[in-house]
Amino acid sequence: MRRRQLIEIEDQPWCPAAVRDGLTDYLQFVVDRGDPYAAAAPLLIDALRASSTSLDPNWTAQVLDLGSGAGGPWRRLLPRLTEGGVRLSVRLSDLHPNVAAFEQLARETHGALHGDARSVPADAVPSDLPGFRTMFTAFHHFAPDGARRVISDAVTQGRGIAIFESTTRDARTLVVMLLVPLFVLLTTPFLRPFRWSRLLLTYILPLIPLIALFDGVVSALRTYTPGEMRELAESVDGSAGYTWSAGEAGRGPIPMTYLIGVPRATTRQGS
Repeated sequence: MRRRQLIEIEDQPWCPAAVRDGLTDYLQFVVDRGDPYAAAAPLLIDALRASSTSLDPNWTAQVLDLGSGAGGPWRRLLPRLTEGGVRLSVRLSDLHPNVAAFEQLARETHGALHGDARSVPADAVPSDLPGFRTMFTAFHHFAPDGARRVISDAVTQGRGIAIFESTTRDARTLVVMLLVPLFVLLTTPFLRPFRWSRLLLTYILPLIPLIALFDGVVSALRTYTPGEMRELAESVDGSAGYTWSAGEAGRGPIPMTYLIGVPRATTRQGS
C-alpha cells in the first residue's frame, strides 16, 4: 500500500483546542489501557545504556519526549524502565502542549515525568532541551522532508533518538480504525481530567469521534515502514556516525514499528 501524505485535522492550527485536547485525552486512554508500546521498554533500555557515557551505576537518563500529546505511553513505560535498572527523568513536549495532562503526570510520578509548556517543534528542538529523544505515534505526521529534519536535528545536536509507531500501513490497521468512533463513545465517560467540552463535542456535536476516525485512517495511510524509516535516517548528513536499527516488535494484530539511532562515539564496547 503506497504511503499517502494527507492531512490530520488535529495537526491544523485552526483545530480548536477543546477538540485537540479531547482527541489527545482519548488517545492517552487507549495507550494506557491497550499498552501498544510494551515492546519499546527493552529496546529503550538498551539504547539508553548504549548512549550513556556515565560511569556512575546510579546515573539518571535524561529523556526528551517529542510530540507527547497527553503523555503518550510513559505512565506504563516509566516503571518498566526503572525495573530494568534505568533511572529516568523524562521531559514531555509538544508543538501544542497539553499542559493540564503534563501537570497531572508530574504529580503522579513525583516529577519523574514533567512537561515543557512551550511549543516545541520536533524538527527544531531548542538547544536548551537536552537528553535522548523519543517520539511515539507522531513521526507519521511528517512528510519525508520533515521526517528527515526530525532525524537531522537530533543528529546535528548529537542526541540519540528512538521513534515508535503503533500503526501500520495495511488493511489490518484500517479495519481497526473504522471502529474508533464507537470506542470514543464508549470510553469518553472514563476520560480524565473531566471536561464538559469533551461531553459536548462527543455526544451533542460529535466532532471528536468523527475527527478521531478521519485522523486514524489518515495516520495509517501516512505511517512509514521500518525500511522507509531507516532509508530516511541514512539519508541525513552525519548519520554515518550513528548505529541505526529498525524493525517491528510486540504482539497483537498490529505490531509496533521502530527506528533507533545511537551516536557511535558514545556506544559502549559490547553493548
